[in-house]
Amino acid sequence: MRTVELLLDEAADAAVREAWRRLADAGLRSQARHRSPTNSPHLTLASCPELTAPIRWELAEVATALPLPVRFAGLIRFERPTSVLAWSLAPDAALAELHRKVWDAVTSDNRPETLNPFHAPGNWSPHITLGRTRRAGAFTSRRIPELLPAPPLSAHLATLRSFDTETGALEILTPGA
Repeated sequence: MRTVELLLDEAADAAVREAWRRLADAGLRSQARHRSPTNSPHLTLASCPELTAPIRWELAEVATALPLPVRFAGLIRFERPTSVLAWSLAPDAALAELHRKVWDAVTSDNRPETLNPFHAPGNWSPHITLGRTRRAGAFTSRRIPELLPAPPLSAHLATLRSFDTETGALEILTPGA
């Protein structure tokens, strides 16, 4: 499976990594525990079985919109099927449009049943994951917000990339690629 993701600017990346560290220091599940060099704070836009040449051309066009300013909207929790703690991003018109273009690109050359329905426009909830676990309700403690730094007021989504979940390979998707 290939993901299509956006990386944060350096300052926002550092703020997310600080939140990861604080969760880990408190003994909670945190993305800081993933020691892979490919582990970076990111916003997942879509996932698909493969990035064909037509998809890559469309994604190269999407990359021309970067860097894209975004606003953090606060702490959010999901229970689907894993427990996730994240900072949500405000889904403004520019972010929604960029996401729609990525979704259109991956759906143009992949069968719909192979795509994650949580990434579909209307279902997608833009967020940066802070912690994840299979333990239901893991992030419901009232003390969690006190452990975390405040999310950045604003940030920029700076780099479009793809991660291959089978090989672990990363690919930066650049304009004109």
